[in-house]
Amino acid sequence: MTTAVELEELASLPEFYHPRVSPDGDRVAFYYDETGRNELYVQDLASGERTQVSDGNVPRAARWPISWDGDGERVFFHQDEGGDEQNDIHAMTLDGEVEVVVEVDGQAAFHDVTSDGRYVLYGSDAGEQMNLYRYDTREDETEQLTAYDQPVHGGQFGPDEERIAYVANETDALENRDAYVMNADGGEKQKLDIGEVGAEAYPNDWHPDGDRLLVSDNTTDLGRVGVYDLETDEVEWLSGGEYEESGAAFGPDGDTVVASRVRNAATMPVEYDLESGDVTAYDLDEGVAGLAGDEHFDGDGRAILAHTTSDERKTLYAYDRESGETETLIAPAYGDIDPDTFVESEYVTYESEDSLEIGALLYDSGERPSPAVVMVHGGPHARSMPRFDLYAQFLVSRGYTVLQPNYRGSTGRGREFKHRIHNDWGGGEQADVAAGGEWLQNLDWVDADRVAVMGGSYGGYSAYWQMVQYPELWATGIAQVGITDLLQMYENSMPHFQSMLEQQLGDPEENEEFWRERSPLTHVENIRNPIFIVHGVNDPRCPVDQARVFRDALLDMGWTEGEDGDFEYEELGAEGHGSTDINQKIRQFKLVDDFLDRRL
Repeated sequence: MTTAVELEELASLPEFYHPRVSPDGDRVAFYYDETGRNELYVQDLASGERTQVSDGNVPRAARWPISWDGDGERVFFHQDEGGDEQNDIHAMTLDGEVEVVVEVDGQAAFHDVTSDGRYVLYGSDAGEQMNLYRYDTREDETEQLTAYDQPVHGGQFGPDEERIAYVANETDALENRDAYVMNADGGEKQKLDIGEVGAEAYPNDWHPDGDRLLVSDNTTDLGRVGVYDLETDEVEWLSGGEYEESGAAFGPDGDTVVASRVRNAATMPVEYDLESGDVTAYDLDEGVAGLAGDEHFDGDGRAILAHTTSDERKTLYAYDRESGETETLIAPAYGDIDPDTFVESEYVTYESEDSLEIGALLYDSGERPSPAVVMVHGGPHARSMPRFDLYAQFLVSRGYTVLQPNYRGSTGRGREFKHRIHNDWGGGEQADVAAGGEWLQNLDWVDADRVAVMGGSYGGYSAYWQMVQYPELWATGIAQVGITDLLQMYENSMPHFQSMLEQQLGDPEENEEFWRERSPLTHVENIRNPIFIVHGVNDPRCPVDQARVFRDALLDMGWTEGEDGDFEYEELGAEGHGSTDINQKIRQFKLVDDFLDRRL
């Protein structure tokens, strides 16, 4: 049986976010909350000396990334109001002075900056759809570089800073993604000849010489990695087709390529030698590892990477790519908690109702008999991975067995599996989740009468849907920042989120009946067991009215609200679509702990 840990101590364990290597390769910047609040830090890679740069003037939640200025004297960060994600771009000097760099009416997302700091490349929905803009810091002028009807993703200057690589879609296939290159002023846009229509192609990194691009594509179903020659318009594919892979970066000298490889939901780095084609897996325990952003490597060519497993918290390493030796830059903190307390997940599979094999992560609490929780990930194009999951470990420490299913629509198993959810929200993928609940109930150590479903974002949609479509399966459910009314969600969404919904559900006018039928609100009368609704009031992705209309529908049915009622409801002030803030984590943990203790 697992050992219970103090809720506040577990939620207060410090965590670092978004490590970024400086232009000279000598320092790394990152968010860290060791003071109890998220702050910006810079650490010297040689000496290990760490300096706190900010003082309460960066966001409390570390949702959005940071990045270095071209001269390494400032760090860019995103600033919003209470998690509403209507970001402006700010820059902070290493002395802690802050300047507003880009201010827009809407959302701005930093992408890149030239080495002299003159031009800032960013995405924004200020013109309604998400497109690329270039801000000239000297002239205080902004140019819109793209004007696509579908959202533009990414954006990075080439080594000569005269070209930009990015992702866009000009086809009628809404799931399509194509890699483009254009001049830095937005002229001479060129779609790269990669893959087929309907597939997803991405430029990942520029070669140091500027004549090639590292690209990823899933035309052959499983994602593959290749090097695109801009002069010949030809691609040399590196991936062997056995695993899903995506590009990360060229090595510091341009003679190797680092890629991310997926195996049984784990995501680990491998490195290809461009001359021989040989591939070497990094010598790390299987879990989740990825290169730090910006320069990726230190001055000695070591990869700066974050690594975690399901039972070991995140560590920042300098990884020697020749010897496989690691130097710890930021060690995981455990406070007074014994690290052996945490439980390693097991990769399991089960069959859904149509015999499709579904992979999942299983955490066994050791409790006998054990109540259980099915945790449904968001996205839906994402996946549960064997990385340290604070929520899962929290539940396991309370005696709950946890299952995290990677339902159809999840990433890591190729394009066909990922796209199975398109035009079928509330269909096959929810059968996969329900099958996971039934699989748990059939384990001899699980109490079949005490199984709950919970999730956030799309996982919150799933929790709602499970409670109204599989009402006899679940003892209770927890829906966090979830979706209940798809048409209302569409009307209140930012344009790039509207495009995502259209991609996955079709046109809301042409398919209005389908959108209504696949909305949990439509089926609220089917609910039988208690549900806990939790939502942030500043959520821009799944607005709080999604929770309010479902609450009102329950009240209209005669259900009572409160600890002794039929359902429970909590709005979280000053919070958006979830939060990394320690105080917010403690608050949510207490709410969930108390609810499950009473209801399960």
